Amino acid sequence: MSRIDLSKAVSHALRHEPWLYELELDHEGWASLDQLLAALRSQGGPWSNVDRAQIEAMIEGSNKERHQLRGDLIRARYGHSLPGRLARAKATPPSLLLHGTSPAVVKEILTNGLLPMGRQHVHLSLDYSTALAVGRRKHEMPVILRVDAMRASSQGVSFYRGNDQVWLADAIPAEFIEVAEE
Repeated sequence: MSRIDLSKAVSHALRHEPWLYELELDHEGWASLDQLLAALRSQGGPWSNVDRAQIEAMIEGSNKERHQLRGDLIRARYGHSLPGRLARAKATPPSLLLHGTSPAVVKEILTNGLLPMGRQHVHLSLDYSTALAVGRRKHEMPVILRVDAMRASSQGVSFYRGNDQVWLADAIPAEFIEVAEE
């Protein structure tokens, strides 16, 4: 089993459908690592012997910081599509954040703003190359949008730190968004 396959399975369990793995998430998204491991092992095959060391190696080897361990608990740091909201602490964002997207939706975003679209939060990047990589998941020639995060924050938009590369927001009104120049 690869770290990528393990990361995808753990993300699915903690971000999207914990009930399929019989996991109980607390209000911050934490679940029992032992329960997660048992659920993965019950799938058999390459998952039969998955253990804490493999989870730790997956987390430490990831440059996206998707997951977090705290003692015997594990959580996904961002990307949730669960009903309800996980508790997050508001944070002061950097002055500028970026968002990569498909050219087909730019006009709508510039009119209606950035919305979470099935996730709990809008995901924003700190740098152009990360926004470009994220945008390429949606289109081979993505458009990069600039978000005036400091001004948005000062006018009541809530921001949350996802990890060192990802910032989150409930939604970003159109008045704080423009197309970025390369």
